[in-house]
Amino acid sequence: METARRIKYIFLIFAIWTIGYPQRGFSQENPLCKDAFHHAQWEKSRSLARLKTPAKSFTTNYDLKYHRLEWTVNPNQRFISGKVTSYFIVNTPDFQQINFDLYANMQVNEVMYHGQSLSHILTANDLLQITLPNALSAGLLDSIEISYEGIPISNFTFNQSTHQSGPIISTLSEPYGAKEWWPCKQDLNDKIDSVDIFIRTPEAYRAASNGVLVSEQTEGTDKIYHWKHRYPITAYLIALSVTNYAFYSDYVPLENGDSLEVLNYVFPQNLASASEDTRVTVDQMQLFNSLFGLYPFAQEKYGHAQFLLGGGMEHQTMSFMVAFPEFLQAHELAHQWFGNKITCGSWQDIWLNEGFATYAEYLTNEQGIGEQNPQTWLQNRINSITTLPGGSVWVEDTTDIDRIFRFRTSYEKGAMLLHMLRWKLGDEDFFQAIRNYLHNSTLAYGYALTQDLVEHLEAQSGQDLDEFFEDWYKGEGYPTYTLHWSQTSDTLRLSITQITSHPSVDFFEMPLEILIRGQSKDSLVRLDHHFSGQEFVLKMPFSVKGIDFDPNFRMISGFNLVTDLEDTPGLKPQIKIFPNPGQDFAQIEMSETAPAVQSITLYSSSGQVLQSWLKPNSTFQLPLKSLSNGIYFLRFQYKDFGLTKKLSVLK
Repeated sequence: METARRIKYIFLIFAIWTIGYPQRGFSQENPLCKDAFHHAQWEKSRSLARLKTPAKSFTTNYDLKYHRLEWTVNPNQRFISGKVTSYFIVNTPDFQQINFDLYANMQVNEVMYHGQSLSHILTANDLLQITLPNALSAGLLDSIEISYEGIPISNFTFNQSTHQSGPIISTLSEPYGAKEWWPCKQDLNDKIDSVDIFIRTPEAYRAASNGVLVSEQTEGTDKIYHWKHRYPITAYLIALSVTNYAFYSDYVPLENGDSLEVLNYVFPQNLASASEDTRVTVDQMQLFNSLFGLYPFAQEKYGHAQFLLGGGMEHQTMSFMVAFPEFLQAHELAHQWFGNKITCGSWQDIWLNEGFATYAEYLTNEQGIGEQNPQTWLQNRINSITTLPGGSVWVEDTTDIDRIFRFRTSYEKGAMLLHMLRWKLGDEDFFQAIRNYLHNSTLAYGYALTQDLVEHLEAQSGQDLDEFFEDWYKGEGYPTYTLHWSQTSDTLRLSITQITSHPSVDFFEMPLEILIRGQSKDSLVRLDHHFSGQEFVLKMPFSVKGIDFDPNFRMISGFNLVTDLEDTPGLKPQIKIFPNPGQDFAQIEMSETAPAVQSITLYSSSGQVLQSWLKPNSTFQLPLKSLSNGIYFLRFQYKDFGLTKKLSVLK
């Protein structure tokens, strides 16, 4: 048996010499998705995948080095047959059982080991257990071959459908779907160092997959497409899509004078429009190369393959997309750095994938190569995040796929968390820290947790970010600010209070930006806000006409109020509210000699608008019976300014 092992080892060395595969860290670069609509469709569909995952202890005792994946599919039929040859290194002594993740409805036809057919057990909890004839010692390199077939259980994970001009089969395995269509190691603890993918299909069709297309070979009425990928890859990013594709290439100029191919597989009926739409990928790639470092798989290719699953999926080196809007191209391209080069090491940390990819949409808008005004993009994200009082970026339940891919928190709030870090640290330290993170030799082409990112941000900036991440990443909700100001001569006094929308956080510490507006001069000011009720005194050599809170959307906050002009001579509207606290009603009396009130708006203590009244009379009775005990705010809006008064309800 030992002789046989040596022969197998010699064979593997020969295979590596002829086809090659890298250890981790090979081919590292030189240091140099999706809006809510699309996400809602395809992220919701992910919930169709089964939630069960195997215990990690079953698959941590070996390290996958190489897969030879041989698949036969016909897009007219929802069925797959295949053979998976796996090379692995044993991690523990007395290793005699190897386990793979495979859905229980699949049929395993044969398991071959050193030319010998082995028995196997496919358990009800989707574990393929194979007992070896002899125990292996730690550090040994070995291989095993599994032949199987079946109809994958989910038509989402393994989708068979029809577009306008032909049938199509496509896969989408994130997070727990790879085991539904091939025997794999699905945990986020081991990347396959290298793969060769052979897809047999009727000759009328083309097959898209990871890496570079090595050959197209005709055998009878079939074609076999050989894709080769020589970078580490996690199981959920391995994919195939087969249909009657038309194809073309764009090319990205690189700093060293070379170019990178962007290979596009699209439906024939969409060839003309797609070839126009995908040109923006070249600009996006050049932007991301400058911000993050060279595209992580630059020795191979990037590309797109059109499919029908309602959005996009960042399969390594070839993103699958339903269509090619600019934001979706930016999102999936950014995933090649954030999600593929470095993959979240736990689904609790999915924001390391999705928050970064979503923020990349903003970065393209900021540089003028996106579809939307960057300020509008930020405002829309903030408005969405603040629609509900709770919600953490950290995923508390990884068995709930809807929770993992919740757009408001994992995507939008994750993106805004990065935007706030950029504001807090400054552009230079923020982007350098991100590059340091991506180039870290222990993380690159592997897995990372949030703490890994935090350490790089802290090391670069010198700032302690524990409280920031405790509040904004683990904590729920957002702050609401009330800013009171008054001016005497050249002295501007500010008082800023904060309330939080969720009890998990008592105070969100964050530097604030305000725009102080004068008659002919404005001043943009940054304030380090450390506690609610903090006061600031600023020298302001012009008459202040108004203050805008967070004018550039630096942070997540909602329902903020600015109270102004209360102490400005000549404009002192007298407002009386009584009784205060009130029980059944509050009487409001406004001076008839002051400017007319345009509207009154009632807010809850969390900043939620409860009711508004337009052009009220100078004497106005506010009903309180429907309100619960607590603090409320009344906003009196005049033509050129506004005032805010506090109202208490006590029954």
